[in-house]
Amino acid sequence: MSTSLYDATVGTYLQILPAVEGVLEKGRAHCEANGIDLNDVLGTRLIDDMLPFTFQVFSVAHHSLGALKGVEAGVFGPPQVEQTDYAGLQALVAQAREGVSQYTAETVNGFEGNPMEFRMGSLTMPFKAEDFLLTFSLPNFYFHATTTYDMLRMKGTPIGKGDFMGRPRLDR
Repeated sequence: MSTSLYDATVGTYLQILPAVEGVLEKGRAHCEANGIDLNDVLGTRLIDDMLPFTFQVFSVAHHSLGALKGVEAGVFGPPQVEQTDYAGLQALVAQAREGVSQYTAETVNGFEGNPMEFRMGSLTMPFKAEDFLLTFSLPNFYFHATTTYDMLRMKGTPIGKGDFMGRPRLDR
């Protein structure tokens, strides 16, 4: 059995993005039930020098739908984090899931071999599309999804590993 670029990326995104949606919903319900201001959650950090919750959620969307769009455009950079509320973050993840679901195997597998760049200020990192997705963007996607989960767990949200894992694909 071989695994295609589509399976490795879109398949992964469509497992974890709905899981992040579920974790965010459980976080919202927990905060509301326990008198925790959702606006306070937005600035949550695991440690002072780490970027806040809002950045983590933006990065989940950015390293899924944004990564696919970046490969299409041939260039990708850090997320442009906008000021929003908790509901806006939930909508952002839902939009990312919906956008990712529009990509076909033919399109994503067709990205293989295409050159692209990661740009951040004066830093430029050249990649082939598949290397960018598999060695740069997917690890970032998992990191930010995990950090989102961890921050909500730190706030007392009753979630576990099953919530993070979502629904693995069993149709292979």
